[in-house]
Amino acid sequence: MNLTQRIKEKALALGFDLIGIAPATRAPHVAAFEQWLKRGYHAQMQWLARTPERRTNPQAVVPGAQSVVVAGLSYFVLNPPAELWHDPSRGRIARYAWGLDYHDVMLPRLRTLGDFIEQESGGVRSRRAYVDTGPVLERGFAAQAGLGFIGKNTLLISPRLGSYLFLGEILVDIELDYDEPAAAGGATCQIGPPGQSKRRGTCGNCTRCLDICPTHAFPAPYILDSNRCISYLTIEHKGAIPPEMRPLLGNWIYGCDDCQEVCPWVRRYSTPTRQGFLRFEPDQVAPRLADLLALDEAAFRARFKGTPIKRTKRRGLLRNVAVALGNWGNPAALPALKTALTDPEPLIREHAAWAIAQISG
Repeated sequence: MNLTQRIKEKALALGFDLIGIAPATRAPHVAAFEQWLKRGYHAQMQWLARTPERRTNPQAVVPGAQSVVVAGLSYFVLNPPAELWHDPSRGRIARYAWGLDYHDVMLPRLRTLGDFIEQESGGVRSRRAYVDTGPVLERGFAAQAGLGFIGKNTLLISPRLGSYLFLGEILVDIELDYDEPAAAGGATCQIGPPGQSKRRGTCGNCTRCLDICPTHAFPAPYILDSNRCISYLTIEHKGAIPPEMRPLLGNWIYGCDDCQEVCPWVRRYSTPTRQGFLRFEPDQVAPRLADLLALDEAAFRARFKGTPIKRTKRRGLLRNVAVALGNWGNPAALPALKTALTDPEPLIREHAAWAIAQISG
């Protein structure tokens, strides 16, 4: 095997599900990204607009970069029992947070793969690994590396595994063999051993992801307005959730999977992940809302230590919980909400008051 083949074999041995390599040239959709920023669709995520040259040009991140090694890890987990998942007294948490923080799982594997590349090549002088925390337009490079195609919901869709994918990249300053990139509007994906069957991937005329979105966060196919996205509002947004948006959040308290759950590629081809760090536990996947609203700072830290949910901090999660209780509309939620009116955090008090008004009319 040549170096590129050895790298891919090592990546699969480390537990990655997908691996591909793209040239470290400027991102192919720079113009669309710049237009997205101009329209303000990045909301309060100002870091996306900083140093655009670094975000769109890998060589500005790693001088002399020639290749982007892109790895994918499936995180698909089957739906919980319907009586649990559709219980409005419980909160919904996006699948990727059903366990340990994926950064802590992906980065060590990427660094091990980087060490392997350096050892095997004998020529790597500079490299950098990222898992959605660095200035890399990762979905674009994943499509360039042949891992899948960009769907109308702006997510990378693998014709083999669907869209429940973690992505990570290693930028290296050596030339490798590049994979065939996804064609415009679709991708051809290897689904078996080299030389065997391939599957063509495309959204075609399907608009299920756009139609299902409760907040109408897609002004057009392939464009997401983060200002209206439930995942953004419940995780990245730090202040008060706009009142007109609150009833649309349902009982999502951390992220949202609606646009993925209805995708035909997900429904037909996704299989449960073999990764042990994600698992179904009722109180982790669909926790009781009233129990969460009673968490103080110490209890919050203890319960969500090592998980992605710590990202919202207590104030953010309990803000979301209050909204979900208001959307439930059941008077049984009033005692917990009235207690929250005395919380030391103003953001929680504000949303608890809103929820009480929703329930009391």
